[in-house]
Amino acid sequence: MFDSDTLHKYADVLLWGLSTARKEKFKKGDVIFLQYDPAALALAEVLYAKILDRGMYPLQRMGLTSTMEHSFYGKATGRQLAWLPPGDRELYERVNGRIFLRAPASLTHLKDIDPLRINKVLVSRKPLRDILDKREEKGVYSWTLCTYPTAGLAQQAKMSVKAYGEQIIKACFLDEKDPVGKWKAIHARAVRIKEWLGTLKVQSLHIASKNTDLVLTPGQRRKWAGISGHNIPSFEVFLSPDWRGTEGTYYANLPSFRSGNYIEGVRLVFKKGRVVEADAKKGGEFLKKQILMDKGACRVGEFSLTDRRFSLIDRFMADTLFDENFGGSNGNCHLALGASYSDTFSGNPARLTTEMKQKLGFNDSALHWDLVSTEPRTVTARLTNGKELVIYEKGVFCLP
Repeated sequence: MFDSDTLHKYADVLLWGLSTARKEKFKKGDVIFLQYDPAALALAEVLYAKILDRGMYPLQRMGLTSTMEHSFYGKATGRQLAWLPPGDRELYERVNGRIFLRAPASLTHLKDIDPLRINKVLVSRKPLRDILDKREEKGVYSWTLCTYPTAGLAQQAKMSVKAYGEQIIKACFLDEKDPVGKWKAIHARAVRIKEWLGTLKVQSLHIASKNTDLVLTPGQRRKWAGISGHNIPSFEVFLSPDWRGTEGTYYANLPSFRSGNYIEGVRLVFKKGRVVEADAKKGGEFLKKQILMDKGACRVGEFSLTDRRFSLIDRFMADTLFDENFGGSNGNCHLALGASYSDTFSGNPARLTTEMKQKLGFNDSALHWDLVSTEPRTVTARLTNGKELVIYEKGVFCLP
């Protein structure tokens, strides 16, 4: 799909993202876990060589085909669904970086599978994710991911594979002479926005649009994060609020593909931090089962805003990685149900214990589902001194 020059640029951007996302510098001898879907093999081969050139140890693993994935979720017994392969725990306790190349052949191949079976797998693998979270908090591990164009993605986005690939090239600045330099410049601009937001003593945030009227409580000991290298592309600035202070209605007007299912027009009503009503124009039953995944699945784990001046993404891509970074004329916001991010803790994340997370209102769940709205919106901060300040309007942050 991509020519050699584009593949090398994409790989360089991913390695920049992986390095930027990690607190400590990578060194020779570090282990890099390279996971990829079959269609992304060409990019994986380029990355494999570049990891070797840096004196690190690449460990590659190709993902399941759509047919294999359907067989697994459709045929596996309960024990097989919850089974953790030998060596995975040891790998996760040793790995220093992870790059995931997403290239799904199909987005709806699991539509006939009971979502509770998929939930069981996610819950069973959460202890492994917790290991990686702890290693990241200590600064010895980081991750990044990207999307490689496929016919399945292009079909759902209603464009040709070539056009889909061109959208990825544009969004990731792979048509630039120095795409890494472009990403460094955007990263610097994002730092200024996060520093400004960090000076505000915010008691609550009010998000208002045509179909959304929601109040969030940032909570104590929080900071804004984002554009950190974790996702390529990524233009979002986000925080993990105190889930207990969520009140009101949120509406996601962009569709979502999740676990082989299509969901459209999600509407959530929160009271005292929990979803009390959930419906969707399409995929409503799947939505309800996701919220029942575990105790934290009905709570907010993340709130994010994208400044339209950063992002060149201006159309639906049928891929949350791109859709949650939609620029267009209004930017976007997204709300994630489920797990929170410890890198929005203002202190040292390595010292953020389970008890502290609970006390501060950081949510914990096997679920993390980003639900995107591109409606024109205004985000108003109510400050601790009683004053109100518009921090986001017309798709941009309102820096003074």
